[in-house]
Amino acid sequence: MAKVSLFIGQVQALPVSGRPTGIYKISVHEPIALGLNGFAGDHQADLRVHGGPEKAVHLYPSTHYAKLAAQFGDAAPLLVPGSMGENIATADLDEHDVRLGDVWQLGTALIQVCQPRNPCWKIDERFGCDGMALFIDQHLLTGWYWRVLQTGTVNPNDSLVLHEAASQAPTLHQAMTLWREHRPDLDALSQLAETPGIAKVWQDKIKQRVSYLMK
Repeated sequence: MAKVSLFIGQVQALPVSGRPTGIYKISVHEPIALGLNGFAGDHQADLRVHGGPEKAVHLYPSTHYAKLAAQFGDAAPLLVPGSMGENIATADLDEHDVRLGDVWQLGTALIQVCQPRNPCWKIDERFGCDGMALFIDQHLLTGWYWRVLQTGTVNPNDSLVLHEAASQAPTLHQAMTLWREHRPDLDALSQLAETPGIAKVWQDKIKQRVSYLMK
């Protein structure tokens, strides 16, 4: 079980470029509907790479913020739960604690771990720190996306409860570590691509990499 905080946001402009982003979130204090594309009232700026059924909900482990603050001291006051654009913040889980394909219950909804977040340049601009997105990527401090298997209603005091463990699947940290290896074991990488519950976009990228490395 994991205690959570919930966040949603409207599209806003980044402070320097003025580019639109959905990274700015506000706390949710009332019951909220969770549909196949995410929480009611939550919006993304670039639907080509954000949102959709396999990026419906983003969770960011709150324990990562201390690591980021230690590395990027000037941004420390801004590094608080919700500031990475997540919909769910929790100090009770990180990438070592969930497996690809795990199904968890949140309120009356069921959600499934399906892929890690791929941090982008907007994080650097949002916090005014060059290199933060790269640091997040290199140190596997990404958080992850869920797909919604069963829509429902979530209350701010609800907790994440493991509903169906993908006990044979790798943890998200193990999966990301394998994916990032310079010369990964191709059988293991192929097996990762076939993990039940994996997001199709990530599955396709893994298969393409396997094909490339086999040449």
